[in-house]
Amino acid sequence: MTVKHPFILVALILPVLFSCINTRKATYFNDVPDSSIPYTAENLEPVIQRNDLLSISVSSLNPEATQIFNLPNTVSTQSSATAGSLSLASGYLVDQDGNILFPMLGSIKAAGLSKKELKEDIAKGITEKKLLIDPVVTIRYLNYKVTVLGEVAHPSVLTVPSEKISLLEAIGLAGDLTLYARRDDVMIIRDEEGKRITKHLNLTDKDIFTSPYYNLKSNDIVYIAPNKARVASATRTTQWLPVVFSALSVAFIVIDRLVK
Repeated sequence: MTVKHPFILVALILPVLFSCINTRKATYFNDVPDSSIPYTAENLEPVIQRNDLLSISVSSLNPEATQIFNLPNTVSTQSSATAGSLSLASGYLVDQDGNILFPMLGSIKAAGLSKKELKEDIAKGITEKKLLIDPVVTIRYLNYKVTVLGEVAHPSVLTVPSEKISLLEAIGLAGDLTLYARRDDVMIIRDEEGKRITKHLNLTDKDIFTSPYYNLKSNDIVYIAPNKARVASATRTTQWLPVVFSALSVAFIVIDRLVK
């Protein structure tokens, strides 16, 4: 039988071709069966870095003597929601030398320490100067955040009040990956101990759950790369735009002359 209309043949073949597309590249955890995956509980305590904003409070059995350590310490910070806008936040900003200025104790080294270590240093300083007896120091991050970029529905900077977030939670808060995202090559960018570390993770592999990068740390950046379909689509669009504009120009000229 001779097909007189090739477009009909193409229309019949295309659904068959698309039905054979491998969906494994568009789904998560392809090789994860019903099982119990060993998980090593590592120390997720983040390390304090320069420009971190910390909330530090002190309590003791003598509330009046404690007040001086809990006075508001206001600093100017830049809002991530509105570009260029400045807001006032109450907290201790770690300066470029890695220090904070704390009442009665002066300059204290903070960068490179965990919250637990800084608590111990502050409590020790207060006790040695006999300012309080058995002080209790509480520290929280005011700018614990991660950034999600690339092929997600809503690229954004995410503030994490709980100071704990996994890679999957961050992707979920960013609206999940688009169909054009590479699920086998998710890059984590992390500043740690004076070095910028990059790590590539595969969301289709069960090993993602045991990776030390599965749980994100403050200031981590998650980048989702586009797949070949997205790159090819962008390339074709760039190539065809001049042709389309030229064709439209010719069409307008022809229509203008026909009208006249």
